[in-house]
Amino acid sequence: MWEKLLAVRERRDAIEREMADPAVSTDPARLQTLAREHASLQPIVQLLNDWEQAGGEIAQAREVLAEADDAEMRELAQAEVDELSAKIELLEEEARRALLPRDPNDERSVIVEIRAGTGGDEAGLWAGDLFRAYVRYAEARRWKTDMISLSENAAGGVKEVICEIDGNGAFSRLKYERGVHRVQRVPETEAQGRIHTSTATVAVLPRAEQLDVELDETDIRLDLFHSGGAGGQNVNKVQTGVRLTHEPSGIVVTCTDERSQLKNKLKAMSVLRARLYEQQQRERDAERADARRAQVGSGERSEKIRTYNFPENRVTDHRIGLTRHDLGGLLDGNLDPLIDAAALAEETRLLAEASV
Repeated sequence: MWEKLLAVRERRDAIEREMADPAVSTDPARLQTLAREHASLQPIVQLLNDWEQAGGEIAQAREVLAEADDAEMRELAQAEVDELSAKIELLEEEARRALLPRDPNDERSVIVEIRAGTGGDEAGLWAGDLFRAYVRYAEARRWKTDMISLSENAAGGVKEVICEIDGNGAFSRLKYERGVHRVQRVPETEAQGRIHTSTATVAVLPRAEQLDVELDETDIRLDLFHSGGAGGQNVNKVQTGVRLTHEPSGIVVTCTDERSQLKNKLKAMSVLRARLYEQQQRERDAERADARRAQVGSGERSEKIRTYNFPENRVTDHRIGLTRHDLGGLLDGNLDPLIDAAALAEETRLLAEASV
């Protein structure tokens, strides 16, 4: 294990040498990539440094314990050995966790796409509730939320909403929200008080940088149209809505949120890069015979990661068998208890695999 940590420190040192190279200092994109990797390696290197220091200190304490004639001195030395032994054991456990395979996208910002699934108008209302929960969660973490596109239904719900959440480590948290979210509640329009079941799907894509995805402008068809909706006369006179079609992949992205055609195009390009980046990752995983389970599925009620039961004030995460009775708090953005539990379950699984 410590050999792996030594290799990490060697890589950290190599990055520092490269960052000091004048040729690299004039390349902002390369410098940013190196800085991101350096930041991810530094905590692991610190673990190694602390372990080496503790190892040297415990060797000295054991030497004193072996040579001391004075009973009080031996007692002090033994206490120090015990304390340092516990510290080393803790450092070794932290090192095992630090060396677990990390998702290279964990520190990235994200594109979140929420769509109404089965359940008619109630599914659209539920999709809107989920969107507001994620916005509140982002606000609590001081992440920036930027709307990209919003399509509403006649009942005031959401057919589809796409937004960008900009914050360091956003993907490491929100990736556990990917999948089908099922709700069981009595709709406001239900006179008989019957419980309805509906779903919404959530996709969380790591935001891709320009260096991550090569885009040939000749492969992209640009269509402009009137945005419609709120915004005054501008949206009726000027074609500000943007639709991008990436012809090789067939991916279509629409953005209408901004009153500026340029801003809409830039947002649409960000979503297009994220979708292509995700597609490329899936293809690489498949080539390594390690394809992931599709994160959203078809939106059918049976393909669920969680159930939100309003009459019982209950949320159940079916992936890890966790149930909580704080539905209001969760929808108000307090998602950490569910996300922490999912992250811990994933870490436990990886540790078990690593010990085999």
